[in-house]
Parts: sequence; structure tokens; C-alpha cells
Amino acid sequence: MSMQYLHPITTDGLRRAGITAPWGFGIADRVRFGELDALGHVNNTAYLRWFENLRLPYLAARHVTDDSPNSPRLVLKRTSCDYMAEMFGGMDYIVTGRTRAFRATSFTMEFGVFLPNHDGPAKQMAAGEAILVLLSPTGDGRYPIPALSRDAFIAEDGALAERA
Repeated sequence: MSMQYLHPITTDGLRRAGITAPWGFGIADRVRFGELDALGHVNNTAYLRWFENLRLPYLAARHVTDDSPNSPRLVLKRTSCDYMAEMFGGMDYIVTGRTRAFRATSFTMEFGVFLPNHDGPAKQMAAGEAILVLLSPTGDGRYPIPALSRDAFIAEDGALAERA
């Protein structure tokens, strides 16, 4: 089965690639030469770029931002990555993302990097997390998460509302 790189993958597409719930949004790509370190492994910073590459279309799909001048500013408060297995040049992978929890103006995203397997469970290669905060378009204060986004976080990701 051929993968289309750098385009959002539906829940059905993730399941066909062996990626189970709770993941419902992903993007496929291939490890590039420039992402390798001197030992031929994927450099640890590449994973954070992959998360960022997924985050922007994910946030558009969840109606958080459309990158217009009136959209909220997105501030990355914290990010982390756990490296679970080595990755090498030329490997096809799928990076996934979902919102796990949210408050009034911030939310916590989880990420996964998987090697697709169309005959069984995908192998998870890395896991990540990020806390994002929304600011007003002018940056002079916090911006509430839109109701449409909160609804999508709950319905599509199974996110939980947390108290501030």
C-alpha cells in the first residue's frame, strides 16, 4: 500500500496502517538524509520538527486557527519527546497527534511516531507531549479556546476539560 506523504490521514487510514485509538489524526512522511546524525540515526531534534509539522494542520482541522491575522497566537509553553526505538534514513513513518486535555486558554497535545504496518499493529518509535497557550492576535492577553475547537477536542480526540 502506497502512502501519500504530508497530507492528513483519516482515522480509517490510521487503522489500516495499524495505528489504534486514541489516535485519529496523522501525517505520513519518510526520513530524509538531513534528519540523520553522524551515526546514521534520526537526530533527536527531527522528532520535534515532525511534531510541529503535524501540529499546524491538526490545529486547522480542529478549528483552533486558520493562520489569518485575526487568529489567536499559538505559544509553545513546553514540549518533550521520549525516544522508544532507533529510526534510520529512508524509513516511512506516520506522526500522530491529539489533544489529551484542555483548559480555558491552553491545551495539552500528545504525539506518536509509528512505523506503519498494514498486517498488524504499528510499531511506536517515539512519544511526545506539548502544552500550547493561545494569546490574542495582538499578543496582549490570553485567548479563549473557541467552542468549536473544544467540541472537536472532545468528540474527535477524547480530550478532557480540566479546571484552571
